[in-house]
Amino acid sequence: MAAVLSPRRTWLAVLALCLVVTAAALLVAGWSFRRERARPGRFVPAPIPKVDVHQHVGPHTLADALRLGSAEGIRVVVNLSGGASDDELRPQLAAAAEHPGRALVFLSVELEGCCDAGWQRREVARLERGKAAGARGLAVYNSLGLTATDESGARVALDDPRLDPVFEAAGRLGMPVSIHAGDPKAFFEPPGPGNERAAELEAFPELSWADRSRYPAWETVFREFARRVARHPSVTFIGVHFGNDAEDPAEVGRLLDRLPNLYVDTAGRVPELGRRAAAAREVILAHSDRVLFGTDLQWIELEDGRKGVVAGAGLPADAKELRRFFDGTFRFLETRDPAIPSPTPIQGGRDLSGLGLPREVLERIYHRNAERLLGLAPLDRS
Repeated sequence: MAAVLSPRRTWLAVLALCLVVTAAALLVAGWSFRRERARPGRFVPAPIPKVDVHQHVGPHTLADALRLGSAEGIRVVVNLSGGASDDELRPQLAAAAEHPGRALVFLSVELEGCCDAGWQRREVARLERGKAAGARGLAVYNSLGLTATDESGARVALDDPRLDPVFEAAGRLGMPVSIHAGDPKAFFEPPGPGNERAAELEAFPELSWADRSRYPAWETVFREFARRVARHPSVTFIGVHFGNDAEDPAEVGRLLDRLPNLYVDTAGRVPELGRRAAAAREVILAHSDRVLFGTDLQWIELEDGRKGVVAGAGLPADAKELRRFFDGTFRFLETRDPAIPSPTPIQGGRDLSGLGLPREVLERIYHRNAERLLGLAPLDRS
């Protein structure tokens, strides 16, 4: 049986902590971002519309996600948490339909029962139903390659040939595949002092993949990811978290050189990229037509009606923490500032260097590339 690892895995830890967090913190401080924006000395990003290709939203928090996005220039949100069943997908699509043109939903693979011919037929049929119902893409979580197993109990490699029919179906249906392979390299190293994500691993020890008796090496999963993309030239892939290797932008650049069907997003890896700004800038400038803006914001919903948003692993963010998140992200992309506070300190608190991308490159990353990939109307003309 396959163990499905999705954003819900992180959310479970967060939800447990939420029970002792006040409602005021969870409600994102009354959406005070516009007032914050007016404070003297605060960074004001370029007035370029944005498509966020990487959020995790529930049907009851979508309106909140879009409200927050509007305050930050985000016109369209791609929700990668459409679910691994028809019952999960249906309410997500219904919520998106209430905001025409502003929310797109990707469904995910159900790895339970993988990977025989019956499973292949089931998953291909579900993709076809999802596409007909309005799903726009396929989101593959990092369970594939790490914890998913087949009927014999063996690990299912990310490039396992038995998965080919599902990926080929996504290509045939015109559904981009957003794929999360592995995790930060620090999660595959022993936790504790010296690990650059020590604070995050201390707070969430279940994020560690360091036990080689249970999990493959990071390099194994990354090579499987590259082979998967290469095997399906007619399928468009989005390698999330900057191609799943933000620690080595040059290697991501080499993948982009040889895999024209690969895009990458910036979600959740600004701290890594900001510590390698020169290399990251070089790669982005060379492939500015295949880099997408993303945040990896994760929205949580409690049964008692409380809700909130997580920016990076950790407790739900209040207005001050969200302000730091967006300021740091936009300053990183838009300026050459040499000492930008990390937008997500728990992921490594060192200051970052900015990329200072030209206006035309920012426009591609913020919205034009996503418009082309997802068939959206130009946001700067609406």
